[in-house]
Amino acid sequence: MATPRDPRFQAYLDTITAKTGKTPANFMALAEGQGLLQAGVKASQVVDWLKRDFGLGHGHAMAIYAVLKPAIAVAR
Repeated sequence: MATPRDPRFQAYLDTITAKTGKTPANFMALAEGQGLLQAGVKASQVVDWLKRDFGLGHGHAMAIYAVLKPAIAVAR
């Protein structure tokens, strides 16, 4: 998978936005509201939420997790 600094990663995020109508910043706010930006939150918790609530596939959910991960790491 492309890294967050790679233009291909941005294209991946653009696809997610087109599918869900949500930007990465929207997902950040929603994740915070769900309590998913706290210490100890696992990738699987975030991925399961994204799959369940937004119909994302595993790869797209992991891309959003990659965006959220720095905020989760700061909480630790």
